Amino acid sequence: MSPLETERRPGPGAERRRQLRLQRRSQRLQEIWRVLVLVGASAGLGWVLLGQGWSLRSPTQVEVVGSRQVSREQIIQEARLRFPVQLLNLQPRQLAAQLAAALPVENVQVTRLMLPPRLRIDLVDRKAVARAERPTGRGLEQGYVDRLGNWMTSRQQSGANGLGGAPLLLVSGWQEHLRPPLAQVLGRSGQLGSTLLEIHFEPNGNLWLITSSLGKVRLGQPDGQLGRRLDMLSHLSSQLASRVKGLKVQSIDLSDPDHPELGLPPKPRPGGPGGSGPGVD
Repeated sequence: MSPLETERRPGPGAERRRQLRLQRRSQRLQEIWRVLVLVGASAGLGWVLLGQGWSLRSPTQVEVVGSRQVSREQIIQEARLRFPVQLLNLQPRQLAAQLAAALPVENVQVTRLMLPPRLRIDLVDRKAVARAERPTGRGLEQGYVDRLGNWMTSRQQSGANGLGGAPLLLVSGWQEHLRPPLAQVLGRSGQLGSTLLEIHFEPNGNLWLITSSLGKVRLGQPDGQLGRRLDMLSHLSSQLASRVKGLKVQSIDLSDPDHPELGLPPKPRPGGPGGSGPGVD
């Protein structure tokens, strides 16, 4: 062998490096192939789950929890569900707001569950605590209110199966922006010392109560003093009711809780008009 041929032949080290390069190249190709297979399989599985697995195919896949008044059929009707329906196409917040507006419930929570695919509806029942009236362009609308002062239509009330008849308390002049003071009065109705018969809001917001023992009670504008006025009403119901039985009280004004006024019919006077009623301490 000539010296020239000896120089051209690669040594053992060069051959080893070439083999290592080929081996690494083969490993990279295998890894790329595995990734492509995994991506393809994942995409196929995702398509199957989205198209076939994660869908509601029957009403039995709708779970209603926490309500004694609302049935699964009512949920499906008010949510306008048509089977089959893709589970991921349902928007929980939008669906919860839609159900809360249509059903006699205080709270709605909607959850999409994937394994197994189903729709879970958690409800807190709303209960009518008073009959209600509100003015509309077509006259007075009859309805109900719950303990938070929310308006309930007659249709919503009809869905409440366990009420045992319509409430006796009446809320007249209901207005949307007066729900907070209405809820405050409703929450204190059992602590007033006298049965509350009616809660009346004038168009300007002035608040009146009618109780069984004291009759008409003016509370004025429902501002930050409302709690004190209700405290005074409770005090007067326990201290004053027996004293005014024979006085034919026309009204009690508690708009200023520090100086309540008792409205009495004018006393007949010879040759002159009647006077006004005294204050109450």
